[in-house]
Amino acid sequence: MPEQSAQPSPARSSAPYDALLLLSFGGPEGPDDVVPFLENVTRGRGIPRERLKEVGRHYFLFGGVSPINEQNRELLQALRKDFAEHGLDLPVYWGNRNWAPYLTDTLREMAADGHRRVLVLATSAYASYSGCRQYRENLADALAALETLETGGLEPPRVDKLRHYFNHPGFVRPMVDATLAALAELPEAVRAGAHLAFTTHSIPTAAADTSGPPQDHGDGGAYVAQHLDVARLIADAVREETGVEHPWRLVYQSRSGAPHIPWLEPDICDHLEELHGAGAPAAVMVPIGFVSDHMEVKYDLDTEAAAKAEELGLPVARASTVGADPRFAAAVRDLVLERAAAERFAAGREAAAPARCALGALGPSHDLCPAGCCPARAPRPAAAGED
Repeated sequence: MPEQSAQPSPARSSAPYDALLLLSFGGPEGPDDVVPFLENVTRGRGIPRERLKEVGRHYFLFGGVSPINEQNRELLQALRKDFAEHGLDLPVYWGNRNWAPYLTDTLREMAADGHRRVLVLATSAYASYSGCRQYRENLADALAALETLETGGLEPPRVDKLRHYFNHPGFVRPMVDATLAALAELPEAVRAGAHLAFTTHSIPTAAADTSGPPQDHGDGGAYVAQHLDVARLIADAVREETGVEHPWRLVYQSRSGAPHIPWLEPDICDHLEELHGAGAPAAVMVPIGFVSDHMEVKYDLDTEAAAKAEELGLPVARASTVGADPRFAAAVRDLVLERAAAERFAAGREAAAPARCALGALGPSHDLCPAGCCPARAPRPAAAGED
């Protein structure tokens, strides 16, 4: 598909939507929160409490506090600021899957405030079960819970999820600038020869192969294809702006689960060893798979991978994530207005379908997840999709 327009839409109405929900994973905010948080994450898997304490050691290294909640507060403020400055009268709420503020509580608050059509921004930019459908399952669970709770006759809102934004310029351009900044941190003698290691969360190969709509299923599925497209966009932009062709590769981090189950590889630490063995002078780690510098970035890259690089004597730098960058907030506004216009067009209240902003070869993603998109391991109800 040819490259789409990279210009955001002008400010206009968000109707029929009357609120935006920032939906994230959540994280502990103190030592006493760590094990209860992990119990929420792993509920139903029968993992002993002692094992969870071991799993939580990464959090305890940082005082039991994950950065993710504070970063979501910053993004929440950035969104509200951008909307207000551009005349978009759309309240923004925040709810988490696994820690306070909990999704069900936030949806109850939104219903009590009178909201009936809600758009959802998930803090995951790519197609996968854990990055998309599981959020949709959590939404379905929360909406079902509202229907069974004493809510004083409140009607649960209708929710729609914003499309994947991995290739929106408001996501890509901050990553380009972050990569350039990380390159500038390297000693000048090794900078030109530095390799770019684009990192994302490893997932089971079976989950990758079935990510995205059914027509995209296959080796790596939409998950790998989307990350490769973003990596290529960033590498090409870096070459255009520096005049240097930096070798690059998509690599993975944060693997968990049973060792006999195949997951996407290579791991970032293994890749750094390969680069060192091949004589690479330096590397820049670019965490394109993460919206913010949360625990998996702080520990798996800034702690574990950085220690491996130091052991090897390989100079490394790490690019920052998008976080609360104003350009990302503007991208969210653009996606809100785009989806609202698409809904009005479908209802016959808009003369033309909206322009859809995307970079790269894959084009803009679907608005509504089709049947068979990122299927669950076992069938479960999911909101904001065709199944």
